[in-house]
Amino acid sequence: MKRSTIIEIISMLFIILFVYTAISKFMDFSVFSEQIATSPILAPVASWIAWVVPIVEILVSIALLIPAFRLKGLYASLALMLGFTIYIIIILNFSPHIPCSCGGVIELMSWREHLVFNSFFIVLAILAIWLSRPHIARLSSSNSHS
Repeated sequence: MKRSTIIEIISMLFIILFVYTAISKFMDFSVFSEQIATSPILAPVASWIAWVVPIVEILVSIALLIPAFRLKGLYASLALMLGFTIYIIIILNFSPHIPCSCGGVIELMSWREHLVFNSFFIVLAILAIWLSRPHIARLSSSNSHS
């Protein structure tokens, strides 16, 4: 499979994930805001985070759609997934209360399942970023001419 096809598939998976979760958060915004407010870590900035997270998810999705911004979108996707994963690890290890602040079907997952899910997407982001590197593009085009 061509490296550009793999990058596009990974980008589309992130777009589906982020658009779906952003829409879920906006559609049930009051519940999402309340869940964020119950987080022992995010409570002080809950009203701000409740707006910023879904907006950033949409903006990252737009970046992933535009080829000129795709690599930046992949880096942003990686940063988001790392942030979400670090949050889960902190909540699981240091919080007496574990709030759910996810949207849609994803909220049906346990926190440990979230870690696996997020780890999978982190690996996908790293793979797409690695495949996007210029020297990889040169190597793949020189190999196809041999």
